[in-house]
Amino acid sequence: MYALLLVCVALSLAADADPGDRAAANPSTTFHEPPGPLSPEAVTEDWPAFLGGQHNGVIRETHLQTRWPAGRPRLVWEMNKGTGYSAPSVVGRRLVFFHRVDDREVIECLEAETGERTWQVGYASRYRDRYGYNNGPRASPVIEDGRVYTLGAEGMLRCTDLGSGQSHWVRNLKTQFEQPQGFFGVTATPLVEGNLLIVNVGAPGHTTGACVVAYDKVTGEQVWQTGDQWGASYASPVPALIHGRRRVLVVAGGESRPPVGGLLCIDPADGRIDFRFPWRSRSYESVNAACPVAIGNRVFVSASYGTGGALVDIAPNFRHRVVWTTQELATHFNTSIHHEGFLYGFDGRHQENAALVCLDLDRGAETWRFVPEWIETYEAYGRTQRKPYTAGRGMLLRADGRFLCLGESGHLLWLELSPAKHEVVARTWLFAAGQSWTPPVISRGLLYVTQNARDFITGDPPRLLCYDLRR
Repeated sequence: MYALLLVCVALSLAADADPGDRAAANPSTTFHEPPGPLSPEAVTEDWPAFLGGQHNGVIRETHLQTRWPAGRPRLVWEMNKGTGYSAPSVVGRRLVFFHRVDDREVIECLEAETGERTWQVGYASRYRDRYGYNNGPRASPVIEDGRVYTLGAEGMLRCTDLGSGQSHWVRNLKTQFEQPQGFFGVTATPLVEGNLLIVNVGAPGHTTGACVVAYDKVTGEQVWQTGDQWGASYASPVPALIHGRRRVLVVAGGESRPPVGGLLCIDPADGRIDFRFPWRSRSYESVNAACPVAIGNRVFVSASYGTGGALVDIAPNFRHRVVWTTQELATHFNTSIHHEGFLYGFDGRHQENAALVCLDLDRGAETWRFVPEWIETYEAYGRTQRKPYTAGRGMLLRADGRFLCLGESGHLLWLELSPAKHEVVARTWLFAAGQSWTPPVISRGLLYVTQNARDFITGDPPRLLCYDLRR
């Protein structure tokens, strides 16, 4: 009976998806100018999933522009987008974007250098954000071995063919596990690990408990489920190699009474949980949203709402111990970057009190605290405005020897960061719009940025923008 139900759901959704939406051109895209050529010495890579191919915001790309002679990077193309906070994913010349247009969650495959549409499919969505944020998808697409995996705001998990847009399989997690909506809908991006697609489902109240579920990535058949204590968080699972063994790290814990959650270390072979490390705010209206940072045999976890950060050391027998805890680096939804024994991340629950922090990994001690701030002068509402800005709770990447930061109000900064210094190398204002909570994406020397709200100066609607960073 259950298998028949899944088939019926898949057939219904397949009928709702419209492969006829395919078009060679993209009427939502404006093409400006082609990007420059890639340097023969440039190292490039795909961006197949949230936070890149290494799942940690560290990019191997080189020969990127870190200064802009014209004041900002050159705009290659832009596409008017619907609602959502999803980042694009890029493999080769194909870019996949996931957003909501009217009352449909839409998956689009675009040509990465031009924005031309290869295919588009969509299905109905009734999600409404109960806190008044937008109603689009939060999780980013995952591209792997010719397939695209998406997870919608209502828990619709889909596997779509990268080449054609045809549906391979569909699973409705809300129906299958009675998955609760949570504070902000379904948010965590799935993880491909070997032959598995691993999802932070967060349904501990299900018959057998289903905090984390693994599916066969090709067939969509469930392989295992684990965890009967904690609900879904807003942090995506990440892979780790701990003492030479593959593991999956999941930070769980969203809406629950009493508020519970923390780090799970899971053996992907069978779903066995090595250990649980409770780490979540005692406040009911709070979330775990920053991804865990795997650093050798140690893991850094962090949360806002008065929680702070903790470094967990894992022994060869997978027992764990806490090395240190700190209140100096409590990231909200942004994931810290590890580099050469130091952590770099934005501490702070709110935009107005956030600061960039450098933390010594061995001691858990703050090395420095820095608020990038400046004055913007602009014309708006019929008069000249002068207003102070900061990066807020910025989104950090590390690429080509420096740090790239997208600030909450649409500013882009190149930063020179080390234990001894913090310097803004370049800064520009891409758009005057808030809710810039989606990490930027870099692939083949091109930068992709999502603008999630209307520009209050120009009136430009939310957009996906492609910039040329090729040097």
